[in-house]
Amino acid sequence: MRIINQTGYKLPPDVKKILLIQLGDIGDVVWTTPAIRAVQDSVPGAEISVLVREGFGDLLEADPAIKNVFETKQSGGNLLARTTGQLAFLRGVRACRFDLAIDLRLGDRGAFLSLLSGARYRVTKHHPEGVPYWRKYFFTHAVVPEPRHGTYGAAEQSLSFLRGLGIDTGQTSPRLWVTDAVKERVRKILIEDKIDPTARPVTINLFARWSYKEWGGQKWIDIINWLGQEFSVPVIIIGSAQERSKAEALIRQCHGEVFNLAGRTTLAELAGLLSLSRLHAGVDSAAPHIAAATGAPTVTIYGPTSWRDWAPVGRQHRVVVPDMDCVPCFKKGCDNSGRSLCLEALETGSVKTAIREALSEPSESFKIDSLQ
Repeated sequence: MRIINQTGYKLPPDVKKILLIQLGDIGDVVWTTPAIRAVQDSVPGAEISVLVREGFGDLLEADPAIKNVFETKQSGGNLLARTTGQLAFLRGVRACRFDLAIDLRLGDRGAFLSLLSGARYRVTKHHPEGVPYWRKYFFTHAVVPEPRHGTYGAAEQSLSFLRGLGIDTGQTSPRLWVTDAVKERVRKILIEDKIDPTARPVTINLFARWSYKEWGGQKWIDIINWLGQEFSVPVIIIGSAQERSKAEALIRQCHGEVFNLAGRTTLAELAGLLSLSRLHAGVDSAAPHIAAATGAPTVTIYGPTSWRDWAPVGRQHRVVVPDMDCVPCFKKGCDNSGRSLCLEALETGSVKTAIREALSEPSESFKIDSLQ
């Protein structure tokens, strides 16, 4: 395995079919879109494919730069059925005859899929410590990422080592495309739930995969009621199907036009819904990334996690962070307890100020002009 240390390495000129492997969470998939732009800008005529976890490909299907979107498969049934499903998946990947596979993370599964893709060149990040020794047999090249300085943004997690391959872009903000067909499906969902499809709602995601990122239901009730009183704007709560009942219980304590679309959309439809938002407000989760990538302004609450590393970038995006010396602590709650005292101490006033500022901006000026 050859180590590339940012020395002006250039890809061989015959590299045209490129597979990007991103097996992270939804936010990671959204923040891979600058890497897709980088390949498009740096390798003229490249055929770009992306491999993501099952269920996440929906977000990328409409991207005009992508030829194929593959999803890892969790085949059900007996051993024969599972084996047959995995073999069919791998045949589909290998049929593309990739010249280059780039694993954007350091997980074992990405390493195996890089090898099984059959690509001539297989590239990973170089980490001299903390990764299994066997990885060097799965890849042909490892790139030493550029050092990180200050606020670098989530896009740099991929771009910092792609530059070692001569792949770069000036488009470091994420972008998601929303097709007319998806917009029509969203319109039908809104009508079914008696929501005016021409209104521009404030969308709110008060849930996170990990509870230590959440702010607290009573504070969100205060925010939602305040939005209705001060701005007369409809509010739509989003989330997963598992969070729908919790959203419904919260809505029963709210006043005004408040609607529950938790669990009602696919990921592509969620992107379509968020693209209609006058503003998206919520906690550190996938939703702010999706919203920002569709052009919607955002207000995001951060506590133990780092807004410098993950928050959407740009003046239309605002973060609210507790004013405490320990923030961010990078822990799963205080002392990894699952409970974040910094978020418990954060009052609604600072969140209202950020929302008021965002709603006062002429939001149309922030729309991404490449949305379809």
